[in-house]
Amino acid sequence: MSESVVRLTDPEHLTVVSIATDFGNIAYSMTVRGVEILYKPAPDLEAWRAKPGLGGIPLLSPWANRIDADAFYANGKKYVFNPGLGNVRYDGNHLPIHGLVSFATQWKVVKKDNSSVTSRLEPWREPDWMAQFPFAYAIEMTHRLHGGSLEVATTVENLSHDPMPLSLGFHPYFQLTDSPRDDWKVHLAARESVVLSDLVVPTGEREPMEFSNPYPLAGHVLDNVFTGLTGAEWAVEGKKQRIAVKFGPKFPVAVVYAPKGGSFVCFEPMASETNAFNMTQAGKDASLQTIAPGSSWSESFFVTPTGF
Repeated sequence: MSESVVRLTDPEHLTVVSIATDFGNIAYSMTVRGVEILYKPAPDLEAWRAKPGLGGIPLLSPWANRIDADAFYANGKKYVFNPGLGNVRYDGNHLPIHGLVSFATQWKVVKKDNSSVTSRLEPWREPDWMAQFPFAYAIEMTHRLHGGSLEVATTVENLSHDPMPLSLGFHPYFQLTDSPRDDWKVHLAARESVVLSDLVVPTGEREPMEFSNPYPLAGHVLDNVFTGLTGAEWAVEGKKQRIAVKFGPKFPVAVVYAPKGGSFVCFEPMASETNAFNMTQAGKDASLQTIAPGSSWSESFFVTPTGF
């Protein structure tokens, strides 16, 4: 194991979490009694580094999911991306997606012990990042194993003189091994479903939840945005195995992703709706949070596997 990998252990619950601190600070493995609960897009970490793709528990910042143009609004001003810098990712419809730091190498470990590690990223030091998102800010992320759960705690510090819009999120990939996908059921802890366009961008409309609880994945795909969260756990369950995700209250939006042919489910805690920067400018409620100059924002989510 290289020095850039930190391993956390919970001996009482036979749980091990591995974090690649120089590869997006991604928690890329979480095993319970030797059984892997996180999906990754490559057979091992080195192959994953060679061909980066989303898996494990990546951070999406400074925006999560899609923006509906090659520009965004903040504090009433329009900021245009510079695609020539090569650090903006695009989806199949050429919409900017998932921020700038998914596979960042610049994370620095500031504190660690057997059950927790805290790492810090300072985008304000990176000119190419500042060119795309010109707010000076820093992120500290703590992965902590306790009581059979993994806590992922995030603090964002606004070092700018202007309010900073907050639209980050996480994209955790979970898998079960005791049954095929068609036997899985999910619990969706929300009261509202966000109406999406053909480009998977919110329209500004919301509808009451029409999903059963639990909701069977057999014959279904999910790529949905939810609001009006109940505070209950999001969960996927198989024959005996269950993975539950609990969001802190400053994650008021969830995306659930379970594509056709995929062997995973994503329960994604979000600080705001998809495309929140531009929706807010258009006068639509996107649950956009802001951080005052010199202030910080902190929140956690928790992953609890049982039945493994």
